[in-house]
Amino acid sequence: MKPLRFLTALWTLLLLTGCGDSAATAEEDLPCRTEVMAMDTIMTLSVYNQPAEEGMEVLRKAIVCIEELEALLSVTDENSEIYQANHAGSSPVPLSEDTRELLEEALALCGETGGALDVTVYPVVRAWGFTAGDYRVPEAKEVSALLEKVGYDRAELDGDRLTLPEGTELDLGAVAKGYTGDRLMELFREAGISSAIVELGGNVQALGAKPDGESWRIAVQAPEGGYAGVLEITDKAVVTSGGYQRYFEKDGETYIHIIDPSTGYPARTGLASVTIVADSGLLGDGLSTALFVMGREKAEDYWLSHPDFEFILLEEDGTAVITEGLEGSFSLFGDWAGRPLEVVRREALHTQ
Repeated sequence: MKPLRFLTALWTLLLLTGCGDSAATAEEDLPCRTEVMAMDTIMTLSVYNQPAEEGMEVLRKAIVCIEELEALLSVTDENSEIYQANHAGSSPVPLSEDTRELLEEALALCGETGGALDVTVYPVVRAWGFTAGDYRVPEAKEVSALLEKVGYDRAELDGDRLTLPEGTELDLGAVAKGYTGDRLMELFREAGISSAIVELGGNVQALGAKPDGESWRIAVQAPEGGYAGVLEITDKAVVTSGGYQRYFEKDGETYIHIIDPSTGYPARTGLASVTIVADSGLLGDGLSTALFVMGREKAEDYWLSHPDFEFILLEEDGTAVITEGLEGSFSLFGDWAGRPLEVVRREALHTQ
């Protein structure tokens, strides 16, 4: 789970809706924008090159899509499919097409990352208090007992029916906003929109380029506050996971919300944040967590054998690391402008 803002209940509320208004600018050149509270975060959706009425109708459909997905995927809503599966006592639970598709892709990604991403680690995350904000350091024996029930391979997906062993619980929070971004891009494309951008609480996903043909400029947050860099993208998803997003301190120790599924303890890999750039929001969402758990060396190895994404690593020592596909589109910014920027190249890794 990677929300920038945490609420104790999942709820959706339309906060702001409207299209730009300027007598000097064509209606189609102005954004239609809406802001909504969902999935524990504030989401901002903007579409361009649309007349106001048509643009707002598309955004209304987008809000319905978000609400429907949240109702299916919430881990706390007793009516959601995920909640029902978590409390079914090993009985199979039927899934909708969206839940089945998301879970199938999520489980595949868990396997590809060797379990660095594990959608069944929820009971451990809850034991640390990160789900409700009642932070605590659990005893080692409690963590060990919970880990016996953790394992993405324990989830049995047979067609559209999901079976979880007693004590194993799913939480798709690490991939839900990414999947939502992908679904919104599909909705926009089907509506004939060629320029749009959504911000889903740490996930940014763009359809096409800006209305003037220029790339979107996305700020990458610095762990200490402010911004560390600026990234230019077109038709991509950008997702960041960082230990600074949610943490607590006890007895001089800092405990972050990103849990290593292999240990049951907060990941300590020398990374302050991981940003993934990919065509798929779901892929970016899942890998931002997985690569944080892996640490730099394993993240580089994973990237070497998976050409479908790029990454930006901000290390705790102040070093920034980018993959070669982002060279020329990413630059350090603000207090990070003078810090080391290392570029990881496939040819160099192949020769090591």
